Amino acid sequence: MSQFVKFCLTVVAAFVVLSVPAMAQDGGQASISFSGAFGAGMVLLGAGFGIAKIGAAAVESMARQPEVAGDIRGAMIVAAALIEGATFFALIVCMIA
Repeated sequence: MSQFVKFCLTVVAAFVVLSVPAMAQDGGQASISFSGAFGAGMVLLGAGFGIAKIGAAAVESMARQPEVAGDIRGAMIVAAALIEGATFFALIVCMIA
């Protein structure tokens, strides 16, 4: 995993851990609320990173073995379509919530 991704995950984890006391207060509303927009943003970031990783691996594989480029391209398109389908489902869930 790259250092940037590790840093982003650390920041998100720290944010969630530090926000727990604020959300556990009795009475009143929590000072921090995770909305559907926050969830949709996280879903889109995850899908973007996933599709980028698939694309990078496919291009590298095609460069190493040009004779199977067609098979690799087909598998890459199917995998990207599955990721996008799951992304759209998660976006609908975030919008409803």
